[in-house]
Amino acid sequence: MPYKINYPQLFNHSSEKHINQSSTMAPKLPTSCRVQLPSSFLLPDAFLPLTAKRGVKYGWTTAPARGKPNRFNQQSAGLPTLSMSPAAALKRKDFTLPLRTGALAVKKGMTALYDPETGKRTPCTVLQLDRVQVLANKTRKNHGYFAVQIGAGWKHPSVLTRPLLGQFSHAGVAPKRFVAEFRVKNAEGLLEVGQSIGPEWFIEGQFVDARANCLGKGFAGGMKRWNFKGQPASHGNSRNHRTMGSSGASQGSGSRVLPGKKMPGNMGGQQVTTQNVKVLRVDTEKGIVVLNGCIAGPDGCIVKLQDAIKKPWPVISTPGQVVEEAAATV
Repeated sequence: MPYKINYPQLFNHSSEKHINQSSTMAPKLPTSCRVQLPSSFLLPDAFLPLTAKRGVKYGWTTAPARGKPNRFNQQSAGLPTLSMSPAAALKRKDFTLPLRTGALAVKKGMTALYDPETGKRTPCTVLQLDRVQVLANKTRKNHGYFAVQIGAGWKHPSVLTRPLLGQFSHAGVAPKRFVAEFRVKNAEGLLEVGQSIGPEWFIEGQFVDARANCLGKGFAGGMKRWNFKGQPASHGNSRNHRTMGSSGASQGSGSRVLPGKKMPGNMGGQQVTTQNVKVLRVDTEKGIVVLNGCIAGPDGCIVKLQDAIKKPWPVISTPGQVVEEAAATV
């Protein structure tokens, strides 16, 4: 018979109850926990601004709060100018923005000019400026950049919405069929609202950039759109002579079609810029400008003309300068 020993001095009913509860429940953590911080000179706010990030919405700029147009005129609060800020972006465009606005013209067709001395034939494009006027100016203070809004042509008021009619009425001009915007470098390139722009805006011999939407071809296959060679005409090929073929590999390229793959789709209809086009003739009476060579777009399309950015800016004399030069010669 086993020998049984009792320990009344070590265990009692209360201690057994406590042991049973502690074995089934997790211990409680203290309600207050004190963490010792490092020295003050080691804290980041001793040598960094109060904000963790630098940006307009984080409060590092001195521009007024909730001032949306003023975010382009921000002044850093003692911090270096950010290379990704709107002000820096406008600064980088100083060398690529023209000094003055452009004009809208309608492509009338192509013809040729002959040199009477040498008999050389020069193909050219005829553009007509139809009632081109200034509708509005955009400034850096209000819009973040400098631009001139130009309108051309005429449109019946009955087919326009009231907001557009209000815009034309505010500018004091007739409803326009075509409206475009031309970026300029600074406030010196802005014009008075309602001012007319004619063919004399350009001078013979200068270079311009012509932008127009090319002729749309609709849905085209790979051979017409991307000049694919096509499939063989014989040797077992059956009814697949103009197909594009494989569009991607299997395991080597991830069993997918890589982005940007040349495939059949919509062809044409996008804006094409023809740079450094020389102005051959300017006829103010007929309202036409003759350009050297061809430009994109079918006959009747709208063309944006502006001074070429890769050529020296043309020397344009203002009316006041012309009067002074005429008085000086007399």
